[in-house]
Amino acid sequence: MKYLIVGLGNIGSEYANTRHNIGFKVLDALAKASNVVFRNDRLAYVAEIKVKGRTLILIKPTTYMNLSGKAVNYWMQKEKIPIENIMVIADDLAISYDKIRIREKGGAGGHNGLKDIEEILKSDKYIRMRFGVGSDFSRGKQIDYVLGEWSEEEIEKMPALLDHCIKAIESFPMTGIARTMNFFNIK
Repeated sequence: MKYLIVGLGNIGSEYANTRHNIGFKVLDALAKASNVVFRNDRLAYVAEIKVKGRTLILIKPTTYMNLSGKAVNYWMQKEKIPIENIMVIADDLAISYDKIRIREKGGAGGHNGLKDIEEILKSDKYIRMRFGVGSDFSRGKQIDYVLGEWSEEEIEKMPALLDHCIKAIESFPMTGIARTMNFFNIK
């Protein structure tokens, strides 16, 4: 059984440590913990890991955030992965920092990467892991905030949160989405 795990972000060193790149950061941590390296492939950086007999294809789209659907669709088709076996990791302004929400489906919530995936796949029935980045910005400064770098306090808490995300990703193919949500959603 194959699963597609998608970390959303933007390519380029200027985006590497921004809140909007948390999807890339989670997958980088998972790849490091699994001793695998990403390779540059069609529309994405790609790595593959095995979790107790299940194959997880990890992708970090190279299409930039607003065109993420193109990469997701390509790898979904190439690897013949059903939509219910896709998990997308994205930042979420509506959730405070240090909270994770995993959902089976749902709207884009104003997130352009998720919006593009839904438009291309013609569905919102893929799993999403929303990593809370908070909303500590003044009116009209949303873009500056998500493209801003993590604070020292956020960086301190990051290793534990990344570890939590890795465990949730590994749980999903093993125990199913309902149990994964029950156990790993941080409220």
